[in-house]
Amino acid sequence: MICTAMDYLMINNRHKMNIDYSLYLVTDRHAVRNSDFITAIQNALIGGCTMVQLREKDTSGYDFYTLAVQVKKLTDHYHVPLIINDRIDIALAVNAAGVHIGQHDMPAIIARKLLGKDKLLGVSVTSVKQAQAAMADGADYIGVGAMFPTNTKKDACIVTMAELRKIRAVIPLPIVIIGGIDIDTIPFFQDIGINGLALISAILSQPDIRQSAATLKQQFIKCCINNE
Repeated sequence: MICTAMDYLMINNRHKMNIDYSLYLVTDRHAVRNSDFITAIQNALIGGCTMVQLREKDTSGYDFYTLAVQVKKLTDHYHVPLIINDRIDIALAVNAAGVHIGQHDMPAIIARKLLGKDKLLGVSVTSVKQAQAAMADGADYIGVGAMFPTNTKKDACIVTMAELRKIRAVIPLPIVIIGGIDIDTIPFFQDIGINGLALISAILSQPDIRQSAATLKQQFIKCCINNE
């Protein structure tokens, strides 16, 4: 019997197959304009965010841990997975659902060993080669982008639609796109087969965070789920 890549993933990751990546909030305290940070995350969750990645690049380990404890209480209440950006120690300390790493962070293969098989591991990629390496090293999902220019990460490499299609064609893992995604750009992805949108300012910087999250989720379902 010959097992395809998807067969392998289903056999070895059954407990991870029901993760909903559709509206994946990536946090940035500096993007929040009209409420405190914790309230902003709560409103995003009420609006329909299905995953939260706590991303704190400019804070101490102690402050990151303290914040992660607060956010974990929220995500647990709404039954949403909490992903920690980069910091495996913080993720393990608060029993987060997993970790997300970039190409310049700890190698994915080492991150997987430290996390164990049960935690989620996400890896940011910009090419087919990076995506294939991430899958081989134990990633559960990949983040592709930036798809469009973004003020959140001005030095981000832009990924073409053609490259995204190539990644989708060869990678059976869930794919979340990031970078300049908003209500107007979501329709561009309707026939590609992505699994979710990773969003920062399109949710956190809006006057009504709850409504913005709900509207974005509806647009994603309309364009990228119902049209598949």
